[in-house]
Amino acid sequence: MKTHDLVTLLATGVGAVEPGASSRRYTTALGWGAFGATLLMAVLLGVRPDIGAAARLPMFWIKLVFPACVAVASLVAASRLSRPGAQLGPVSVALVAPVLAVWLLTAYVLLAAPPPERAELVMGRTWEYCLFSVPMLSVPVLVATLWAIQGLAPTRLALAGAAAGLLAGAIGALVYALHCTEMEAPFLGVWYVAGMLIPAAAGALLGPIVLRW
Repeated sequence: MKTHDLVTLLATGVGAVEPGASSRRYTTALGWGAFGATLLMAVLLGVRPDIGAAARLPMFWIKLVFPACVAVASLVAASRLSRPGAQLGPVSVALVAPVLAVWLLTAYVLLAAPPPERAELVMGRTWEYCLFSVPMLSVPVLVATLWAIQGLAPTRLALAGAAAGLLAGAIGALVYALHCTEMEAPFLGVWYVAGMLIPAAAGALLGPIVLRW
């Protein structure tokens, strides 16, 4: 929507968004979206059988904290992009910081590993499942988040859709981590990031279609 169109629409008597509407819509969307993603994981994939032992390893928690940080930053970004004229500002740094941190850890692990082992550290044993499963688990969150944004007042539709998709991908990766047995940083730095970017790209394409108002 162009600025002129927005001004005209506001001038024709469209009511303001109710106070707290954004928080309520996002709370509802994330609650149902995360529930749907978790249910899909439990039914189709299942929780890793050794999760108790894995939870004693630092890398297990890094694998959870990484997408959780991306999810928090993308939630703030989506919330801001739901309002006309809002700027991302430092949120852009918060979106990139977790990825850069994992990439730095990835570089450290790869440089420390013998060259013949580096490809296996990146590819793991389940890269194709990760690349499919993370976007699949993100679908309920993406649908719910687009619903939340659509009921507000986004003007940068593609960017808002991308933020919704990244939020969905991050939650999908967080839920998938409860199933995934891969524990190496290079695997996370490549396939978890790719898995989160797929729904972000889908959101950017869907935004101008489903968020128009």
